[in-house]
Amino acid sequence: MKKTLTTLAALAAASAASAQSSVTMFGVIDAGVSYYQTSSKDPSGVQPNVRQSQWAMSTGNLMGSRFGFRGTEDLGGGLAAGFWLEAGIANDTGATLSPVAMFNRRSTVSLSGRFGELRLGRDYTPTFWNDTIFDPFGTVGVGASAISMLLGGSGSAGTINALLANPNYVRAGNAVSYFLPAGLGGFYGQVMYAFGENTKYDPGTSTPATPLNTARTGRYAGGRVGYANGAVDVAAAYGSSTVGDNYYQGLTRYLNTGNVAGSYDFGPVKLFGEYSDVQLKNDYVNAPAVSGDVKIKGYVLGASVPVGVGLIRAAYSHLQADIDQVVAGAPELKADKFALGYVHNLSKRTALYATAAYTKNKNGAALPPALPPNGSVGYTNPTLANLGQGGLRADTGTGYDFGIRHSF
Repeated sequence: MKKTLTTLAALAAASAASAQSSVTMFGVIDAGVSYYQTSSKDPSGVQPNVRQSQWAMSTGNLMGSRFGFRGTEDLGGGLAAGFWLEAGIANDTGATLSPVAMFNRRSTVSLSGRFGELRLGRDYTPTFWNDTIFDPFGTVGVGASAISMLLGGSGSAGTINALLANPNYVRAGNAVSYFLPAGLGGFYGQVMYAFGENTKYDPGTSTPATPLNTARTGRYAGGRVGYANGAVDVAAAYGSSTVGDNYYQGLTRYLNTGNVAGSYDFGPVKLFGEYSDVQLKNDYVNAPAVSGDVKIKGYVLGASVPVGVGLIRAAYSHLQADIDQVVAGAPELKADKFALGYVHNLSKRTALYATAAYTKNKNGAALPPALPPNGSVGYTNPTLANLGQGGLRADTGTGYDFGIRHSF
C-alpha cells in the first residue's frame, strides 16, 4: 500500500511539472515632443509656396508604446502551448491605437515543439520583419525609412499612397503561421497565410453588385527565410496581398512585396542594408490601355555605433515609383531621406533619445516628416494638382523627436 501511494504521488508530481505554466505582463511607454515641417512649391510660379509646421506631444518614436500579456504552458514531451495579447497605446492621450481591436499589435495562440511553432491569429507579416529589423530606426519616429513610410500609409491621398492602401503591410489578422525550429545551424524561416474571410459566389454572376471588392480582398500569403550566425544576419522575404476585387470589372488587384536585407556587426559599428521591390498589379479579364499598375523600388543603408551607454544611429533611404500606368506620361516619383539619432540608456529599461530627419521629395512624392501614429502628424503635404502641368509639389520635410522610453 505504501509503495502504491508513493508511486501515485510521483506520478502526480510529474503530471504537475509537465503542466507548469507562466503568465507575464509587459509593456513599453514611449513619449516625446516632436516638431514637423513641410514645404511645397509650384514649379510654374502661379501659386505661392506653402509651408506647414506643427509641435506635438508624440508617442512611440523609439519603440511603439504597448502593453500586453503572454504566457506558456509546458505540455510535456517537448511540447508547449502559448498565447500573446499585445495592444498598442497612444500614451500621450491615454487611448488605445485601435478603437475596434484592442489587441491590435498581436493576438495569437500557438503550439510549439521540436517541429517548430504553429501560430494562429494576428501577427507581423514575413515581409515586414525585414523592414523593421534591418532599419536602424525600426520603422518608427521621424527616422523611419522612406519605403516603410510609403507602404505604411504615410503621405497625401493625392500621391500613390491611396493606391497602395494595404492593411496587411505590418500585420495580418486571421492568419496561420509556421516558424522553423531553432537549432538549424543559424537558419530560420516563416510562412504565413491570412484569410480574407469574405463570401465567394458560384456562379460568379450571383455576386452582389454592391458592396464591391469583397470576394478576395484581405488575403495575404508570404514567407521569409534567413541565416543568422555571430555578427552576420541576412534574410529574404516575399508576400502578396489581395487589395482589390471587382467581379463586374473583371479585376483583381495584388500588392506584391519582395525584399532582401542584412546586417553585420563589426563591434565598433553595425551596418544595415535592405532592398525592396513593390508592385501593384491589376489583373483584368480585359486589360485597359492604362492598367493602373505601380512599380516601386527602394533601399535603405544605415549604421549604429555604440558610444559608452549610448547608441548613435544613422540612415539614408531612397525610393522611386513608376506611376506611368496610373497617369500616362507622369515622371517617376522620388524621395530621399536622411536620419540621424542618439539613444542614451539610463538603465536596461529606460532611455532618452533624440532624432532628426530630412526628406527631399521629387515630382510630387509627398512624404511628410513622420508616420502616424508614431508622429501623430495632424496634416499632410498639399497634393499635386496636375502631374506635369503645374500645381503644388511637395518639396521638403523635416522632423525632430525628443523623448523618453521606459519598458517593463
